Amino acid sequence: MFTGIVQATCEVVSINNAAGLKTFEVAMTPTLIQGLVTGASVANNGVCLTVTKILNDKVFFDVMEETLAVTNLGNISVGDMVNIERSLTFGTEIGGHILSGHVHTLATVKSVSNTNEHYNIELQVAPQWMNYIFYKGFVGINGCSLTVGKVSNDGFVLHLIPETLKLTNLNHYSAGDKINIEIDSQTQVIVDTVERILAKKQLA
Repeated sequence: MFTGIVQATCEVVSINNAAGLKTFEVAMTPTLIQGLVTGASVANNGVCLTVTKILNDKVFFDVMEETLAVTNLGNISVGDMVNIERSLTFGTEIGGHILSGHVHTLATVKSVSNTNEHYNIELQVAPQWMNYIFYKGFVGINGCSLTVGKVSNDGFVLHLIPETLKLTNLNHYSAGDKINIEIDSQTQVIVDTVERILAKKQLA
């Protein structure tokens, strides 16, 4: 489990191809590595991955074909920066919202508006996912817990503050790029339950 509060952006220093998977080697800071062990879960761009090896300041993750196909990790190249969050430790402050690290879908960046007054990213997703995305609701974006600023029929807009841009890789994205989306699990349960109840009433 994660909170959606990105701790650092870290460089992917190598990607090794093997049968059915790729191994990502990510350079991390001493603070992030402290206490980290093999088998631990770490979110990379919001994707929950298992640590397979730690070598000095490098951490290794095996990424399966399915994960590469349904997330933007399949588009990562050596030298790219990924958002990193260690798994949630109970007893610490939770500043975002609970995320599982299981990406639901990919959003396409429709536009980026960067002015002296704001930095907005407009994202487009498949229509069925818009059932779970609401104005002022929470969405996991590349592992970042962010508030939806505006919604349309096929997408939504994020208003990003300078601190978010400084601590994450979201300022690296431009029109046409893909971003990982994890919808809020509580919202999904409520929406699906209401739709199921209404469907039963219509059949009665």
